[in-house]
Amino acid sequence: MLRAIGSVVLLFAFWVVLSGFFTPFLLAAGLGSSIAVVWFARRMNVVDQESLPLHLVPRALWYWPWLMKEIAVSAWAVTRVVVHPRMPIAPELVRFRPTQRTAVGLCTHANSITLTPGTITVEVGADEILVHALTAEAAEGVRSGGMDQLATRFEGRD
Repeated sequence: MLRAIGSVVLLFAFWVVLSGFFTPFLLAAGLGSSIAVVWFARRMNVVDQESLPLHLVPRALWYWPWLMKEIAVSAWAVTRVVVHPRMPIAPELVRFRPTQRTAVGLCTHANSITLTPGTITVEVGADEILVHALTAEAAEGVRSGGMDQLATRFEGRD
């Protein structure tokens, strides 16, 4: 029940932030929608530890700033490639074995790769992730496993 209440609160807060409307009717509609979504989710039996991963909040406080830094560094690298007169791209598909074992860990890792400019996650499986890299440097970054290690640490497996 506590997860359901927490989910309603988070969904409603997210709705308020995205809508920006504070009229009584719209606030009531947003709250009603949040309650309905959580009610449906409970009836489908999908409200669990992964639906509201509060245990990951402390890890997210260090992972998200690191990811923002990586996004900025990669965006700068892609910008340099794009404005270079010869446009030195070397597209490559990279396959590697992830060390994450939970759906949250795999999803976090795959989405982090895609959010980082110059790389896109093409396919995700428990045993293999396929990534398209724009340059050889981006491909080497994927192969180095730095993001894999941090995503595994975020997942809770140090």
